[in-house]
Amino acid sequence: MKNRWNDKEAQAAIERWSNVNEDIALRVYTSRLIGADTELVLHGGGNTSVKSRIPDRFGEDIDVLFVKGSGWDLDSLEPPGLPGVKLGPIQKLRQLDGLSDEAMVNDQRTNLLDASAPNPSVETLLHAFLPHKFVDHSHADAILVIANQPDSVEICKEIYGDELGVVDYIMPGFDLAKAAAEAYEKNPNVKGLVLINHGLFTFAETAKESYDYHIDAVTKAEDYIAKQQVKKLTPQTMSIGSKSPDEIFRRIAPALRGIYEKESGVPWLVHHRQSETAYHFATSEECLTWSQIGTATPDHVIRTKQKPLLLNLQNLDDPEKLWDELTEALQKYMDAYHAYFKKNCDAKGIERKELDRLPRVILVAGLGLITVGKNAKETRISADIYEHTIDIIHQAFNVGTYQPLSDFDLFDMEYWSLEQAKLGKAKPPVLNGKGVYVTGAASGIGRATAQLFAEQGANVFMTDINPNQLAEAADEIKKATKANLLARVVDVTDEKAVRESFEQVVQHFGGIDILISNAGNAVQGPIGEVDSATLRQSFELNFFAHQSLASQAVRLFKTQRTGGVLLFNASKAAFNPGKNFGPYALPKAGVVALTKQYALDYGADGIRSNAVNADRIRTGIFPPEFVKERAAARGLSADEYFQDNLLKREVTGRDVAEAFLDLALAEKTTGSIVTVDGGNIAASPR
Repeated sequence: MKNRWNDKEAQAAIERWSNVNEDIALRVYTSRLIGADTELVLHGGGNTSVKSRIPDRFGEDIDVLFVKGSGWDLDSLEPPGLPGVKLGPIQKLRQLDGLSDEAMVNDQRTNLLDASAPNPSVETLLHAFLPHKFVDHSHADAILVIANQPDSVEICKEIYGDELGVVDYIMPGFDLAKAAAEAYEKNPNVKGLVLINHGLFTFAETAKESYDYHIDAVTKAEDYIAKQQVKKLTPQTMSIGSKSPDEIFRRIAPALRGIYEKESGVPWLVHHRQSETAYHFATSEECLTWSQIGTATPDHVIRTKQKPLLLNLQNLDDPEKLWDELTEALQKYMDAYHAYFKKNCDAKGIERKELDRLPRVILVAGLGLITVGKNAKETRISADIYEHTIDIIHQAFNVGTYQPLSDFDLFDMEYWSLEQAKLGKAKPPVLNGKGVYVTGAASGIGRATAQLFAEQGANVFMTDINPNQLAEAADEIKKATKANLLARVVDVTDEKAVRESFEQVVQHFGGIDILISNAGNAVQGPIGEVDSATLRQSFELNFFAHQSLASQAVRLFKTQRTGGVLLFNASKAAFNPGKNFGPYALPKAGVVALTKQYALDYGADGIRSNAVNADRIRTGIFPPEFVKERAAARGLSADEYFQDNLLKREVTGRDVAEAFLDLALAEKTTGSIVTVDGGNIAASPR
């Protein structure tokens, strides 16, 4: 393993965080070094600390433990992510015979220097009870390969001699903190501790020494593993034919989204982690047993459940049978999870509220690794963790066997309130888990709509024909919202391109729930004089493109079986056509009829179809010169033109976007045309 310490960078860190003392600056620096290496920690895993002396309010120096706080990742740690805890009072807790988790958390919080600081790590006492200035903790892959061996103590002795101590598995908290301190005191010369089924601690008086010890310990484990003979995987027998992983995913992802939503009542995303390692593992005979043993470290259970669902699909060519096959497999998994839950509650004589039974990780023969989550972040975290788990399991069997924590102990971690707290209890945004497809998204109404839906937690698929504008809009929306967003150049008048774009959206989100068919252009000309080609071209964009998009969306909605939302951008021209606007008004009138037809034909499938009728929005559809001309014809300035309505207020793209959002959330509204124009009686639908 590469040692990433750099003297110049360490000094730069001291200068960067000059508002805190040097101990904390170096603690942040080496924490980030550890967090940057995914073979050491993943997504909030691991923790670090430093003991330092700082003046209190009265100017008297006190000993303080600065330890990673809940909600912070090591790779992006900042000084506020190291809440300071008065060291003396929490070290004194070691004198107790026992301490409940609730009391431990209370003592840690009541000794914080800043009452508004995040909760200190659940392993704060372990850091406190060790005497060293700097303490580093990770769940390094190579260490877990060794720590999950039945003879791990002997192997550690062989690798490390007396350099590292070993601590048998104990749940994090007071008891583990005492056991770790006692293990160190048996041999005060050790540079660290291997915690069986858990991970690695190293410690020293300087940040560099503790980090160096950590990298050295992991490197020695890697060297030991590399000397072992690799066990080859045996391919499973499959009936998928010559279908590619992407094709398999596109067939099963929408159905999985639908089944998960029916089981839980909330939308989910389905993610395919494209990985050769995952593909070969999921397609092997060994996977059938190896994957069902348990998690590599207990911390992972809240992200991956205790085991993945395994699929070797038989009915990919028959959508009805495939739905039934997936439903049956998920039901068996959920039944097994409930049995696991009940068995542990009964054995421990406790009552707990059962978590949802749905798998987060699915291994599919011929496809590889799929993860399912309520948002994109959840799916990525689960996929990252399980990719590493696959390597750990395989390497463990190369060394000997794989014996992680038993279900009996794993249950305690999964249902531990302090572990569940890592997932957070904040109310999710209103469109969390929803997939939304927006056309004409590079500017105007489409861009405003993409932004608003992203702000509400949607996973947004943006399309437009203008590549530069689209890229700029997508980048700005991503920066502003941190949303899961994908942008693709699509000519919506090209049916093949539209069909391929839906394949792309399934590949990235697993499916969609809302189509916002917005793209259009105001083609002009006297209706009796416009040439046929111009009129047909207008119909291609302003009518047939809406039909092409909606038909693809409906096919997808019907595969998911959870309803869906069609939203069309109509126009006041559909109800109140303007002079020389026939080439635009005629197809837009068709869009209004199309909206109602979809409502009629697919209402029984739970698919809602509505439109927004907007007027006089500052968009690229009307060039500035055209606006000035129309305004002048009415004796108005350009600004007055946009306010020339009953309310005397300009209507913006954001206003139209909010109407789309309202319709998306109006679960019992279909076949409706909502007018957003500030008031134009002539254009109001009747």
